[in-house]
Amino acid sequence: MLQKYKTVKKVLSVGMIAVLSLSLLAACGKKEEATTPESTDTSAVVATYDGGTITANEFDMEQRVMKFLYPEYAQMMDMDDFKDYLVRQEIAYKYLSENASDEAKTEGSKVATEQFDKMKAQVPEEQWPEMLKAQNLTDDNIKDYMTRIMTVIKDKETGVTEDDMKAEFDKNKEQYTTASVRHVLINFTDPKTQKERKKEDALKIAEEVKAKLDGGADFAEVAKEYSEDPGSADKGGLYENAAVAQWVEAFKQAAITLPLNKISDPVETEYGYHVMKVEARTDAYDKMTAEQKDSIKSSIAAAKIDTFMTGGELDKLVKEVNLPKTDKAEEGSTEGTEGTEGTGTDTQTGTEGESKTDDTKGTDTKTDAGTTDKDATTSEGTDSSSK
Repeated sequence: MLQKYKTVKKVLSVGMIAVLSLSLLAACGKKEEATTPESTDTSAVVATYDGGTITANEFDMEQRVMKFLYPEYAQMMDMDDFKDYLVRQEIAYKYLSENASDEAKTEGSKVATEQFDKMKAQVPEEQWPEMLKAQNLTDDNIKDYMTRIMTVIKDKETGVTEDDMKAEFDKNKEQYTTASVRHVLINFTDPKTQKERKKEDALKIAEEVKAKLDGGADFAEVAKEYSEDPGSADKGGLYENAAVAQWVEAFKQAAITLPLNKISDPVETEYGYHVMKVEARTDAYDKMTAEQKDSIKSSIAAAKIDTFMTGGELDKLVKEVNLPKTDKAEEGSTEGTEGTEGTGTDTQTGTEGESKTDDTKGTDTKTDAGTTDKDATTSEGTDSSSK
């Protein structure tokens, strides 16, 4: 059953902060009546595992935090099998965080606080309290949740060696390669008239662009004049230090293989023709920045957590799950179930999120800019192209 939600799990795993502001701002203005939290948790036990339990109030807190961070999944929370997935995920992170080293707990708390502050800073100050109120949450509820997840990630990073990171890089080189690329896009659809262009007409314009560039014209000026990618045209066609894995296949391969500072022949993608120049590329482990190496370490940690959840260890840990069944008449509603009211004494922590290395390659949804092959999950990189 966990495999069924593998894509969603990746969205909810290591690196979510990069996209949190988008989810949170999308939820602005959507209000639900807040309830008064209970001072003690006397709710029923809905799950039992080796060494602990999950109460109805704790699971309700889990759902409300998830709806706060990921409002797009509210509807799925009405589904019995998805709720079963969430409670098992809660068990996994609660168990692993409780058994983490003291060092991991300290570091997890520190990182979670830093990420929480960044997340909160991305939301207009006056909207933040309303958003919390809509799900009957406090800052501490969110920080506790984030701390739990980051504690597990930091604990699983323990023991990851430089050799492990090099092996991970070599195995998924394209995922970690970054490049600074200038390009001019000539679309198969004329953006002014919205009429379809013949391929030969688009190619003719692209060849005109290449001829100008080969003749010594300034790439930035040509891009501003010709490029039909509004995500980069006003920046001289430049995508700087971008993860190549986010781009559609033909564009990505050109970014990986083109000699540096050479003007390419027109590169065809499903969106149009691109004339490209790769100005810089990081495609070797020893060229990686400290931040990029940290993201590789987090990817390895995320893989360990995934193995724990799907490799049988979690199944051995869980003794019983007894969640109330959703009324079939309510399934598929746009609002997730709130479950038992009250925050109880929940001290859950952490950001399930993946960094931009992403374990966010679950669904390919190419953007209309013609350069990006982007996951619905991407905590792996944030797409900067748009049309």
